[in-house]
Amino acid sequence: MEQLSDSLRLQREDEGQRLRLLSRTDMVSFCNRIAFLAETGVFGAHHRVNVIRYVRKIVNRIRVMGLTGPGEVLEGLPADFALSVEDIPDEPEDTEAGRDLPDEVMRELCDNLDLLEKNSNREFRVATELLIDTGRRPDEISTLPWDCLAKDPDGTLVMVYDNSKNYRLGRRLPIAQATAAVITAQQERVRERFPDTPTSKLKLLPSPVANPAGTKPIGSIGEAHRAWVDDLPDIMMPVVVLVDGQLVTKMLPFDKSRIFPYAYRHSFAQRHADSDIAPDVLMDLMDHRELSTTQAYYRVSQERRREAVDRVTALQFDRRGNRVWRKAQGMLDSEHVRRAIGEVATAYGICLEPHNVAAGGQSCPIRFRCVGCDHFRTDVSYLPDLERYLSDLLRSRERLMSAFEADDWARSEAMPSEEEIRRVRRLINRVKADLDDLSEEERAQIEEAVALVRRSRPVMLGMPRVGQPLPDVRPWRLP
Repeated sequence: MEQLSDSLRLQREDEGQRLRLLSRTDMVSFCNRIAFLAETGVFGAHHRVNVIRYVRKIVNRIRVMGLTGPGEVLEGLPADFALSVEDIPDEPEDTEAGRDLPDEVMRELCDNLDLLEKNSNREFRVATELLIDTGRRPDEISTLPWDCLAKDPDGTLVMVYDNSKNYRLGRRLPIAQATAAVITAQQERVRERFPDTPTSKLKLLPSPVANPAGTKPIGSIGEAHRAWVDDLPDIMMPVVVLVDGQLVTKMLPFDKSRIFPYAYRHSFAQRHADSDIAPDVLMDLMDHRELSTTQAYYRVSQERRREAVDRVTALQFDRRGNRVWRKAQGMLDSEHVRRAIGEVATAYGICLEPHNVAAGGQSCPIRFRCVGCDHFRTDVSYLPDLERYLSDLLRSRERLMSAFEADDWARSEAMPSEEEIRRVRRLINRVKADLDDLSEEERAQIEEAVALVRRSRPVMLGMPRVGQPLPDVRPWRLP
């Protein structure tokens, strides 16, 4: 309330003394000032949320107590001098945002869920599965009602939950069939345990203690989850370390302190970002109100991106499939600059032709026949794009060779040339051959680098097609 008083004193000519002249505008100014103080480091983001939340609570309580009525101390205070739920900013997300777990770690965790159930109980196992599958916050899963499974009008399965952290109730998250099966099995189990309790009062994950009717949810899963993770055998990961001045790949244990319930939310966001889900769609999936919050979940650090570029650039090829070797760090430095300002993306590589770069890729004199141009480069990170392009060429050739009406000159111009098909095939074979020459550890490093480079590549993600299923966050599990 001191902050509110300071805002009125600083921003109104009457310093807030004339109650009847206060309005919604003054509350907006107050919120803006609190946001400014938080941004400039006067206090933290959590304090900003608390200030606005408690001011809203106290102003509402003033009205409930009748203190704005005739003869009362705040007589005449306008009704629009108030704050709504929407004025309260989102709670700051976890400070570990962006720390997703590698696929190898996720696979190991999913393979050992039986151990979690054995060490604790079934509810903690189901909670962990739903955290992995849905990317919700731990408290959003632990408090799920029994009837949390529903369908949208188009038949899409959704999980209904409350985002109580940001006062958004009845949220609907599309889920996979396998996730729905986990919920259905748990519903049946709970219904069998508590047959006399109405389903409207049951919890999907009822507490195992002091809960005779099944209406009390489980508490925090953090302690049981930590004990489970600590009991797991070491998860070995390839790590590049410096030994006697040389970079050496060693298999080292993954840091188990990075495996905590909130980490599944980061992994959920990263996997969907890697699957080319548009940022605004991912923002809705994460149930954020600001895109900047969502983007923090899949930002790649400059250090990791630079290391990935170094690895990928070491497997770069020209249009003829010849390896482009770089023998000095200075040349690698120029590669980082080029990736920032001196290249433009093509369908399956990059173009270094200055005029085309300056035109944003819209000034190609040979009409994007990249495999015939000396300015074209590709590398191992474009292998999926090369394979798709080859499939498109072959498919186009088959269609043009089939019977349909077209002038010969038009058919001839549109027909992919045998030389282009041969060149693309040679590029694909060359990239694959170099990958086959690598050791298992080197291949793992390249695959990780490719994932990082593709993740940070500037592309138009676009909106998913209507009815397009969301990617399964556990693609390796059996249906």
